[in-house]
Amino acid sequence: MRDLNERFLSLDTFRGMDVALMIVVNSLGSSNTYSPLLHAQWHGFTLTDLVFPTFLFVVGNAMSFSQEKYESQGENQFLKKVFKRATIIFLLGYLMYWFPFVDVNESGEWFLKPISETRIFGVLQRIALCYLFASLVIHYFKIQGAMIFSLVALVLYRVLLMVFGDLTLEGNAGTKLDLFLFGANHLYHGEGIAFDPEGLLSTLPAIVNVIAGYAAGLFLQRSGKNYETIAKLMMIGAALLLMAAWWDLMFPINKKLWTSSYVLHTVGLDLIILSILVFIIEIAQRQKWTSFFQVFGKNTLFIYLLSEVFVILMFSINVGDQSLYGWIYQNFFQSWAGDYNGSVLFALWVMLSCWGVGYVLDKKKIYIKV
Repeated sequence: MRDLNERFLSLDTFRGMDVALMIVVNSLGSSNTYSPLLHAQWHGFTLTDLVFPTFLFVVGNAMSFSQEKYESQGENQFLKKVFKRATIIFLLGYLMYWFPFVDVNESGEWFLKPISETRIFGVLQRIALCYLFASLVIHYFKIQGAMIFSLVALVLYRVLLMVFGDLTLEGNAGTKLDLFLFGANHLYHGEGIAFDPEGLLSTLPAIVNVIAGYAAGLFLQRSGKNYETIAKLMMIGAALLLMAAWWDLMFPINKKLWTSSYVLHTVGLDLIILSILVFIIEIAQRQKWTSFFQVFGKNTLFIYLLSEVFVILMFSINVGDQSLYGWIYQNFFQSWAGDYNGSVLFALWVMLSCWGVGYVLDKKKIYIKV
């Protein structure tokens, strides 16, 4: 049996880098900024579109260390741990969208924000569901069965979208299912209509990102930190990118629909990035720069939640006729750096503020786990 205590600094750094970038792209002062920091409007791909699937990929990486440990404790304990963790993460995501739970009407009266208008799905909810189903698939069907499941899931998702709708914002099968099951009030409205990019149906292909991360982590542990390992990871990554480019001709890469070609594209990129990090950190031993990102990697979920709550609170507090979020952005960043640079600098300020909290926790050896 392999050593479950062996750590890979490259995996921890990869996780921290993704969290840092996730906070930046979620905290821009304005949407009038550099295009790589914005999601593709529909079909297409930007740097920002890599952030969330990479988070799922690193969840799978972490599972490759914990899954065997959980399974060794027996069937009941394994299921208890997996379902408990998934439930907590899902509820944290739901409560985050409901937060701060109260609002003020035009008369200045406080009222409890109605649950009937709270979004059900979201980033943490998708992480919870993908973690849960990936854990169960790997547990019951092992890694070979999980690979078969991944292939079936990607093909099946394409069939479902083709048979029950189209690839438009309004007419895709995922939106139809979400509207039927949950209603418009429980969906995301950031696209101008009731449409949830983290809806139920598109969770199916997203599970594959977690399974791919698990397989990569398992392969890295079994093959070791050597040139052959990174060469194989890069070749598989390159092959997936070619497959994604071919499939994109018929089934476009689309983050908001989480298309199957998008899964292959993001997994391919993640494998190549991971192989580069393994070379730099594990083989070349260039590690001093990683300490910054390790702070994010050690309290990943807490720091992400902190960043979201921080942003929500700034939007909830008014300064004159605008939110505190807008006031800080305009007066401390946009006023001298302009829209493009000011937006990025504001996001970096939010990210570094969260990093500071994580740094204090790390120094005190406080690690908040679920």
